[in-house]
Amino acid sequence: MKKIVFLMLALSGFAFAAEGSMNQWLASFSILAAGLGLGVAALGGAIGMGNTAAATIAGTARNPGLGGKLMTTMFIALAMIEAQVIYALVIALIALYANPFQALVAA
Repeated sequence: MKKIVFLMLALSGFAFAAEGSMNQWLASFSILAAGLGLGVAALGGAIGMGNTAAATIAGTARNPGLGGKLMTTMFIALAMIEAQVIYALVIALIALYANPFQALVAA
């Protein structure tokens, strides 16, 4: 089922761009790639943050004296995980607004 939905999304550009130029193709697939990329990055970040929080809570439950150190380490790990999602956002914005392939298509 997932493959069918993905195929329908991937091929939706064909339906809407009957006589479109390559710039329209590039724009439509850039939008699709940016949306899927951000979705996957957000999903991965959420899973990573959940695992980090669960491990910190389990560590604090085992040894309450280390709660402060574990909390500090958790916040550093959460910042690193969130940085990866922000990198995906930057790449998606580049693909949408400053696409490096635009010059190749125009030539």
